[in-house]
Amino acid sequence: MKTLETERLILRPFKLSDLDDFFEYCSLETVGPNAGWSVHKNKEESKTIIEGFIKKGDVLALVDRFDNKVIGSVGLHQKPDEFGNMQTEIGYVLSTPYEGRGLMTEAVRRVLEHAFLELDIDLIHVYHFKENKKSRRVIEKCYFTYVGETVYQTVSFGKKESLAYQLKKEEYLKLREELK
Repeated sequence: MKTLETERLILRPFKLSDLDDFFEYCSLETVGPNAGWSVHKNKEESKTIIEGFIKKGDVLALVDRFDNKVIGSVGLHQKPDEFGNMQTEIGYVLSTPYEGRGLMTEAVRRVLEHAFLELDIDLIHVYHFKENKKSRRVIEKCYFTYVGETVYQTVSFGKKESLAYQLKKEEYLKLREELK
């Protein structure tokens, strides 16, 4: 994905030089488990993941404009649904000290704009674990429609009960006009 900007953030492809910032938030107990992956135990583990982000090109680093620090990530992933059909899914994480400021909502809204208007994606899915109220709030603020309960396959913890949402391009465009 290309670099995107918001008032307070720069969303850009990851670089190996982001390793220290990335490890800092990935080693927090309050970040990875809420997204379905284990806390990073060392920088080598974080480096391997950054290398994967760089290779695949579907995850952007969230850089705080004011201190030039990587504080999270947001990605658009092509994943199979429960029937094996490919779908676009948005996923995100934010370093705990930066929560509660609307930064992730700002980032997700910008990525949605890019996905619908520039990449011409018709439908985006998002999920959160039932207990993750912070992710739910971002989803609600970004106008997703609740679809129902599901079981989501995590990277580190097997299957977890989750809630599913979606946003169609036509709904997004309509809301965008109404909010102007």
